[in-house]
Order: sequence, then structure tokens, then C-alpha cells
Amino acid sequence: MLVAAGLVTVYYVLPLDGRSTTRDSVTLAFGLLVVIVVFWWQVRAIVTSPHPRLKAIEALAATLALFLLLFAGTYFLLEQTTPGSFSEPLTKTDSLYFTLTTFTTVGYGDITARSQTGRVLTMVQMVGGLMLVGVAARILAGAVEAGLRRQGRLPSDDFPARRKD
Repeated sequence: MLVAAGLVTVYYVLPLDGRSTTRDSVTLAFGLLVVIVVFWWQVRAIVTSPHPRLKAIEALAATLALFLLLFAGTYFLLEQTTPGSFSEPLTKTDSLYFTLTTFTTVGYGDITARSQTGRVLTMVQMVGGLMLVGVAARILAGAVEAGLRRQGRLPSDDFPARRKD
């Protein structure tokens, strides 16, 4: 929770000026790469952790916060560089709200993406969110299993998904 709170604090304190759409695109791509690297680093930490289940929850919270804040910052920068990309001007809080609305799939009623770039970014976030929830959850579960097996707290044939009967 401290990592997530720290990331939110950095998001609000970080000066985002949105002067260049090319630089913003590169920043998003680099940010997504950072999310992947942090996630894989966390997976390795889960396997070697004395408390893999707790470490997996921590990893998911940190990765999810980083992913969501990356998109919130990108939406904010898009609105700064291309006003009118959304149905209303976005502050940092509005951008975070739009990001969470998209991630949780509760729908849109107040803020919507209007520009093609805004819609493409929203679709990228949707696909990334699905992957984060589906694929990442499975990878984290596998890492917890490996960590428990490494500690001898889970015999190799006790995991239901691995049984051959």
C-alpha cells in the first residue's frame, strides 16, 4: 500500500507539461516497458520470498498502480497537447478518474474520449488491463506456487492445476 500511495503522490507532484506528442508517445511506450520489467522483477521476488502470497499481493498492487498512473498521466498529457481529445478538459484527478473508469469497465457517462488518439489510448489501456488481470494473475499464482514448493510447504503433486488424475 505504501508503494501505491507513493506512486500516487509522485503522479500528483510530477510536473507534466505535455509539450510534445512524440515525446509523450515514447514516454508511454517506455512506461509500459517499465511496468513489464517491474512485474517480472516482482515475480522473481515472489519465488524467493519467505512469504510468497503476501509478496504476490504487494506485487499486484504495485504493478496495478504503476499501470493505472501511467495511463492517467498519458491522458492528462494528451489533453494538454491536443485540447478537445476528451469530452471535457482533464485535470490530473479527472485523468485518474477516467483511467479507473476504463479499467473497472463501469462505463462512461461524463468523460469520454473524442479524438482518435484518445480512443486508441483507451483501447490500449483496455487490452492492457485485461492482460494485467488475466495473464498477470496466472503468472503471480504460478510464482506463489513455485515459492511455496521451493520452501517445501507445497509438494510438487499437491497443486490441483498440476494433477494428472
